[in-house]
Amino acid sequence: MGLYDPDSPIRIKMLYSDGGISIDEAFFKEKINRAYAIRIPLLETNTNSYRLLFGENDGFPSFIADVYNKVLVVKLYAAIWFPYLEPILKHLLELSSCETIVLRLSRNLQQQKDSYGLYEGQVLYGELKEEVVYFVEHGVQFSANVIKGHKTGYFLDHRENRKRVGELSKGKTVLDVFSYAGGFSVHALANGAKEVTSVDISKQALEIAVANGKLNTFKGKHHTLAGDAFLLLQQLISNKKTFDVVVIDPPSFAKSKKEIEKAEKKYQQLAQLGAQLTAKGGMLVLASCSSRISSETFFEINMRVLKKQSRAFSTLNTTQHDVDHPISFPEGAYLKTGYYLFSN
Repeated sequence: MGLYDPDSPIRIKMLYSDGGISIDEAFFKEKINRAYAIRIPLLETNTNSYRLLFGENDGFPSFIADVYNKVLVVKLYAAIWFPYLEPILKHLLELSSCETIVLRLSRNLQQQKDSYGLYEGQVLYGELKEEVVYFVEHGVQFSANVIKGHKTGYFLDHRENRKRVGELSKGKTVLDVFSYAGGFSVHALANGAKEVTSVDISKQALEIAVANGKLNTFKGKHHTLAGDAFLLLQQLISNKKTFDVVVIDPPSFAKSKKEIEKAEKKYQQLAQLGAQLTAKGGMLVLASCSSRISSETFFEINMRVLKKQSRAFSTLNTTQHDVDHPISFPEGAYLKTGYYLFSN
């Protein structure tokens, strides 16, 4: 059983594949309950931001629901959900105990004429006093603009990696490349990093990163560099700058098949640049969110490049999504991160 989507290359968005079933309120309630149960271990930590529905992986293709404190942000990528929104939102509210619902629509949906009277940034339930919502991630304070921010306002999938980088950063110098709103940077500062440098092409994103840092108590210095990451990293290398912890988490480089080869070359470049910027005894953290680049391919690229650097290193760990981003089919596993420790 599925919903027909004439505007997508995937014409039937599957909801159920084990015989016939009624697509009704009870059907959606059971799916939502199952999704929520997976997130319970995360909610038992000092965290009040999480992904409640992760699209196809939770049986809701083209449907994302993120919670930021008491605000539920729903992002739709297909019009198939418009007729079913009311019962779905009802159960999402009940489970999450949110007080406000904000609707975000993909660009395609924003351009559609028949959108059931729904529009981008619409407050569907409750009251939104401020576009910027404050939330906690493993005890660290953050903010998200739920109206104008990317996706639903923030990227939640790296939460566990950010926590881990924070734990590795006490007393260290840290470089956070493609930092966006400063996820890794802020965790590092909050956990006692001596100095953090955030790099992003967007000056506005870096301003948010600095503001997020100030939501927490820290003693370290927070620097920002705005511009093309590849050029800035080359410049840092030319200046013989190194860091104890280097995190490189770029945006997706391969959004289509024809971009895969180019993406692989960019990952090679970043691994080379990162290795040169990692100090003796330092940690290099390399991440990819390109779903068309498999974990096997990404980690193989990193190993191949790092082995050519004539430096001894070991793979400390490799990770995938956090618990609120479950993987139910191979193509759903887009996030991968490798931790590489240099001994010299």
